[in-house]
Amino acid sequence: MKKHILILAVLVSYCLATPANAQVRLSVNIGMQPIWGPTGYDHVDYYYLPDIEAYYNVPLAQYTWFDHGRWVTTPGLPPRYANFDLYHAYKVVLNEPTPWYHHDVYRTKYAQFRGRHDQPLIRESHDPRYFENPHHPEHAKFRGHDDHHYDHHDGDRR
Repeated sequence: MKKHILILAVLVSYCLATPANAQVRLSVNIGMQPIWGPTGYDHVDYYYLPDIEAYYNVPLAQYTWFDHGRWVTTPGLPPRYANFDLYHAYKVVLNEPTPWYHHDVYRTKYAQFRGRHDQPLIRESHDPRYFENPHHPEHAKFRGHDDHHYDHHDGDRR
């Protein structure tokens, strides 16, 4: 019994003396999110677009969709989606690598969002944290703004 108490005491003192290695990392990428993205997220890896069953990689600004038996990734959507309206389509935020590996799960889980057009968009938000995005209509109000570094267009990355 004394041996167990001694081992426990050594472990507790080691844990108290050693700084915690498990730190919470908060990665914010609000300025990278397209203005057609939904509000309310400080960090987004992917949007799942249930209407076309495709994914948008926010950090890389690339789309991934299924085409002829394989997943394809490109900077733009294929011609068959030329009339797809990103501003009015519902977007589901997914923060995991390669979400298309679980596509059957997401297709089933988010099928009820197909055809929905009621998400508040970054473009329409008056929340100052979104002003960081150089394509936001109120970007000029962003603190630290340097106007000559940005190409001002509508931010539509189709």
